[in-house]
Amino acid sequence: MKPFKQILVFLFVCSSVLFAKPTIYILATGGTIAGAGDSEIKSSYSAGAVTVDKLIAAVPAINEIAAIKGEQISSIGSQEMNNQVWLKLSKRVNELLAQKDVDGIVVTHGTDTMEESAYFLHLTVKSKKPVVFVGAMRSGTSMSADGPMNLYNAVNVAINKESAGKGVLVVMNDEIHSAREVTKTLTTSVQTFASPNSGKIGTVFYGNVEYFMQPLKAHTVNSEFDVSKLQSLPRVDILFAHPEDSTVFVEASVNASAKGIIHAGMGNGNLFPSTQDALAKAVKEGVVVVRSSRVTNGATTLEGEVDDKAFGFIAANSLNAQKARVLLMLGLTKTNNPKELQKMFLKY
Repeated sequence: MKPFKQILVFLFVCSSVLFAKPTIYILATGGTIAGAGDSEIKSSYSAGAVTVDKLIAAVPAINEIAAIKGEQISSIGSQEMNNQVWLKLSKRVNELLAQKDVDGIVVTHGTDTMEESAYFLHLTVKSKKPVVFVGAMRSGTSMSADGPMNLYNAVNVAINKESAGKGVLVVMNDEIHSAREVTKTLTTSVQTFASPNSGKIGTVFYGNVEYFMQPLKAHTVNSEFDVSKLQSLPRVDILFAHPEDSTVFVEASVNASAKGIIHAGMGNGNLFPSTQDALAKAVKEGVVVVRSSRVTNGATTLEGEVDDKAFGFIAANSLNAQKARVLLMLGLTKTNNPKELQKMFLKY
């Protein structure tokens, strides 16, 4: 009988391992998905009012597919997002993913700056395990709130084996997007997130995940950026181009000790003449200048109307201004050499 008991024990252990639920941490930062208001038919609400445990409790189905653990990183609307929360979040994600018994991370986040936060982690997470950002366009107390289904879908993406190695993902409205490509395109619609230059990389419909493509730009384990010992990030400002532009904004940024300036230019990153001269002067004073565009689609190229080599400017490639700022801040922790930084904008 002894060998028979040993076999039973062995089979029990094997079945426990085989059918064990994956462990997913939900890290909450606030946002509309954690928002609450006084009426289900009014748009006003307070972002970040609902704690992570209540978010989890509102979607009991996720406990059927994963062992869920929650942590509160912050309780803010994402318009309040800042470098300190980014650093705290990135460090905690790396700590958790280094543990063998953690299979993935879901980050609940406001939609206003979700694309920047997701891209920041896309460049600083040191793991192939899934990291999925999710939010909502309607608060939890709104009629037809989209948060619960978004969260359910995000957990399904996080436990899906095909999600590994794709970098940080954003799941909203049944779609899966790469953190590098995604941007918010509509102010109030649930169909707000899109990837204008590449398209979504997959879909998730009632938890059923399907991928169409693989992000090719460097990220996560292939990224050179390490924030584990950083306590702050260099100041980088964004300036928005327009007719009859003024040099006053460039001068204000330089006087405020900005280490870098992202210029969201017209068309292919083009500049008003006096602004171009002011930015060229800023470069000579040691400020790194990156040309991006206020246009939603396409790349800001090196071979355009602006002689980047002559002025010492960097072209943002296909990154929009807000993501160019994220990359430049991280790049400046490594170097302020324009040639090396330009390589980063082509690589990431």
